[in-house]
Amino acid sequence: MSKITLHLGQTLAFSDNPMIEGPDTVRHDSRGAIAVQDGHVLARGSADELRRSYPAADVEDHGARLLLPGFVDAHVHFPQTAIIASWGKRLIDWLNTYTFPEEMRFGDPGYASEVAARYVDLALSHGTTTMCSYCTIHPESVTAYFEAAARRGMRVLGGKTCMDRNAPDGLRDTAQSAYDDSKALLQAWHGQGRASYVITPRFSPTSTPEQLSALGALWAEHPDCPMQTHLSEQTDEIAWVRDLFPQARDYLDTYEAHGLLGANGLYGHAIHLEPRERDRLREVGGALVHCPTSNTFIGSGLFDMAGLITAGQRVGLATDTGGGSSFSMLRTMAAAYEVAQLRGMALHPATLLWLATEGSAHALRIADRVGTLAPGTEADFIALDLASTPAIAQRSARASDIWEAVFPTIMMGDDRAIAGVWVMGERRV
Repeated sequence: MSKITLHLGQTLAFSDNPMIEGPDTVRHDSRGAIAVQDGHVLARGSADELRRSYPAADVEDHGARLLLPGFVDAHVHFPQTAIIASWGKRLIDWLNTYTFPEEMRFGDPGYASEVAARYVDLALSHGTTTMCSYCTIHPESVTAYFEAAARRGMRVLGGKTCMDRNAPDGLRDTAQSAYDDSKALLQAWHGQGRASYVITPRFSPTSTPEQLSALGALWAEHPDCPMQTHLSEQTDEIAWVRDLFPQARDYLDTYEAHGLLGANGLYGHAIHLEPRERDRLREVGGALVHCPTSNTFIGSGLFDMAGLITAGQRVGLATDTGGGSSFSMLRTMAAAYEVAQLRGMALHPATLLWLATEGSAHALRIADRVGTLAPGTEADFIALDLASTPAIAQRSARASDIWEAVFPTIMMGDDRAIAGVWVMGERRV
């Protein structure tokens, strides 16, 4: 029988979404523990309880550090790693000026592998252990991404980005090649190790109706796969969609009409939704992914977190690397708080932590495996230092409860707050 390791520290356990049910649904243990065996969480409880239950276990004592599930980033573009924080454009100009020229390079397997490795290491250094990524139109980029993650033992999701119009020469495929390439990659990677394939039309403006229908047909053949795309990010984008799809009732209808609306759908941004779109997304159980640093960085608008969650929508949180301006889910939580404040809602620290872990895992429909540290789940976790800088330490020292202690790290923390990262029970940072 393999060795059991006890990790001691502060712990949190969510019994429900704290935004709906309140922070009292979260159990805080100032001297908690998790027991890890064979890459999975064996048990969670108080340190004294688990010491009694597993007297022969190895012990790693993390003191006052907070043990959390590894962060789950529900929407990234790993090929944009090198162009993160590029200055000053609206969405379409930003794509044409920065994104598309960079993505052209990913037909080179060596370059794709280099950036994929750099990206996953940066993500891990910021405490992110799972992400859902757009790759490029090149199958080589998908292979590079999944291989980099597999070498580090990570659970990741991703897929080939499909575009057959309104993109430069060298970045367009066809309806048929999008279907064929995506199917081959799906068959090669979906369910292999900790990889999940995601069917990935970039967004309606860069796919013809024929390509959207082809990808909708592929999704119908493999309904257990997630599907990811973008929805209603900017008002000028929405106007462009109206011109390209004059028969559509709204932006969401451009997906719905082609078989790309469903319970395993991931719809990034979703800022400027029409009432019908909200209703249909809730009816089918599709997930919306909030990308706050991206939305403010390129001036997209303010996501209605409170309204959407209280209406019953599934919502995840994401950096949107590299339209987003940070690899850090801590910074992303801070931005989500700031965006919500501008809409008149102060998100509780419990809600922010839930969104970055269990909430995003629910959006991706993998909360049975990651995002919770419940017994039986995969042991992807971090140790969060709540006094990682002098500024944070002096504020957290005045805290009267765990939420006052953790909030300064959410608002001011960075990779220095990540005191350790474990993937399947193995330390990676």
